[in-house]
Parts: sequence; C-alpha cells; structure tokens
Amino acid sequence: MHTISRDTPALYLTAVAKDRLPVFRTDAIKLITCKALDEARESGGFAIYAYVIMPDHLHAITDSAIKPSKVLQFINGIISRRVIDHLKEHGHNASLRKLRRESGARRHMYSLWEHHNNALPIFSEGMFMEKVNYIHRNPVTAGLVERAELSLVECSYLEALPV
Repeated sequence: MHTISRDTPALYLTAVAKDRLPVFRTDAIKLITCKALDEARESGGFAIYAYVIMPDHLHAITDSAIKPSKVLQFINGIISRRVIDHLKEHGHNASLRKLRRESGARRHMYSLWEHHNNALPIFSEGMFMEKVNYIHRNPVTAGLVERAELSLVECSYLEALPV
C-alpha cells in the first residue's frame, strides 16, 4: 500500500483535449478511454486511485512509482493512440480534421491533447481526499450525472444524463 508523504507523494494529473474539444462525450470513446487508462496503468506499473473522464479533459490520481512525466506519457500516449485509431476505423473524418497537427517532430498527423498537462504532488491524506472528492463531484457539478457513484471498476459517467 502506498503511503503519502513528502518522499512518496501521490500525483494529481490533468490532461486537456486539444482546443478543449469534447472528444470524450460518446459512450464508445469513454469506454475506449477507460480501457486505455487501465492499459497505461498496467504498462507503466503505477497505481490509479481515482479518475474522472469529462467531455474535454480528464483528471487522475496516481502513485509516484515512476516520474510524473512518464505517467503522463503512458496515459496520454495510450489513450491518444486508441481514440485516434477508433476515429480512423469508424470514418470520423470531421473529428480527425479538428485533431490534425500543423507540424510535429515525431511525424504524428493528429494530436488528442493540449501540450500543457500538469502533475501536482499530493503530500497529505487531507489533500488526497480533497482531490478525490473533487474528481467524484466534477461530473455532478457539470450536470453530466445526478450523483457521483464511487466505483473501482466502472468508468466515470458512463451512465450520464442526456446532454
């Protein structure tokens, strides 16, 4: 079990979709994102304590088993690849045009994310619970669901209210 301290903080991560596009609004994309998040966790060897997927961004709380930049690399990279592959496979050309990159050193044609992600260290149990509560209230505050359901296995707001 992870003990939160100055030496072993938890991490509060935020990743925002390119131009704040509502990329994660469909059930199919939400499910792909949930599976990709789990794949990133397994591949990176880090724990995820809480997360929420909103229409245009996501928040997650992880341990600090690896560097914050590496956690974000696993999460953003795997989610991006899975979502963009889905958009290509299902002919969502209008969405792909919105995600098209102007240029890039890595020759990627599309970018799912803004490139100013942040990872904030969490040093105390109080701060940890504050962030967990924020994550679980986020879809309620945004009017996506009526109440937050605390679940370790279900993806965030899969049973959202019609928007």
